[in-house]
Amino acid sequence: MCCFKVAEKFVSINGEGPRAGELAVFLRFCGCNLNCGYCDTRWANAADVKYELASAEELVAYVKSTGVKNVTLTGGEPLLQADIAYLIELLGASGAEVEIETNGSVPVKNIVSLSTRPTVTADYKLPSSGMEKYMLPENFSYFTLRDSVKFVVGDKCDLMRAEEIINSYGLTNRCRVYFSPVFGKIEPEEITEFMKERKLNGVRLQLQLHKIIWKPDKRGV
Repeated sequence: MCCFKVAEKFVSINGEGPRAGELAVFLRFCGCNLNCGYCDTRWANAADVKYELASAEELVAYVKSTGVKNVTLTGGEPLLQADIAYLIELLGASGAEVEIETNGSVPVKNIVSLSTRPTVTADYKLPSSGMEKYMLPENFSYFTLRDSVKFVVGDKCDLMRAEEIINSYGLTNRCRVYFSPVFGKIEPEEITEFMKERKLNGVRLQLQLHKIIWKPDKRGV
């Protein structure tokens, strides 16, 4: 039986992405292969983090018990979980609408080829994260209009780099594209003005709803 290291599981609203504002069941897995400077879930990646070991079947049963259809797999980096594809297939077969949030450094090819294909929301780490060298732009070729690329922006240099990537890969014609400010580092107004100046059609500014509704560091929301 395959087991997953689950840092937390809960029901809340989706704070960002294409289902922002909708109810979702969150399954947060332990561990990440990156160390972004602005990471707000670093606690889930610590070696001594407390976690629950759960099988795919147990997680599906938990999701069913909530009565909520949307499921968000997050972390950490959920694609590092060895049997994540099996979990996605079971969730899909149970009628769940699965979204997986990935940090952009792990191949998505096997996930998007599943018969119960999830919606993928992938970060592209910009210079202020310190992790851009680990990005896999080849993942973009597997995205469709159901998927999303999220640029977490910390400063003007990040905005300019995001624009370059969007244009180089034609992202607004391929998938949804979001700009999300690093909380406390850049004002949404600055991002909006940049979008206006550069005429960035097809790009959406998003604010993290869970950090507006609750305290920014509150867990389980």
